[in-house]
Amino acid sequence: MTSAPLRSSYFNPWRPHPWHGLSPGPDVPAVVDAYVEISPFDLVKYEIDKESGYLRVDRPQRTSAQLPSLYGFVPRTFCGERVARLTEGARAGDGDPLDICILSERPIAAREILVRAKVVGGLSMLDGGEADDKIVAVLTSDLVWGAVEELADLPANLVERLRHYFSVYKLEPGKQPAPITPYGRQHAHEVIAAAVADYEQMRAKLMPALP
Repeated sequence: MTSAPLRSSYFNPWRPHPWHGLSPGPDVPAVVDAYVEISPFDLVKYEIDKESGYLRVDRPQRTSAQLPSLYGFVPRTFCGERVARLTEGARAGDGDPLDICILSERPIAAREILVRAKVVGGLSMLDGGEADDKIVAVLTSDLVWGAVEELADLPANLVERLRHYFSVYKLEPGKQPAPITPYGRQHAHEVIAAAVADYEQMRAKLMPALP
């Protein structure tokens, strides 16, 4: 039996922009689709180029600290005024899509991939007075971490490794590590909802032609 021909409506014939052209997922804020920029094996920080949508080399990692997770962002989110209001002392959001760390028991070395992740908490961080939240999630299909519901359910040492990485990954000589405060699932959902709303406001102002 021959299969039916693939219709063009089944796929996008052009590469969608990872930030603007991909969906944040079917069950936001509890479950999100995340775009991965960095794997736990990368010693170079990659970051999405906002104009082209391709990954750009941002900088080599300054310290020997490595992420214990995949790292990327939630599409169609923006850290603006609503996100800033959820971080004490923040004067603004950092103007980027919302960052996310995704834990997987099996090593995943690839980047520029999409993963479906269940949100369990996050890390509150101030970067130069700007809110720079890091959502923490687990791979939904993971046989070890998939049952986790709250950040507090994760091993304390694993959360500490995440905190340590983000406290030093931008550290320069003479500067003190940034203070980082963990928070639970409910607050993480609020941050994601705020970032989605900030994105919709930004899109309405700057990109009204987007669907």
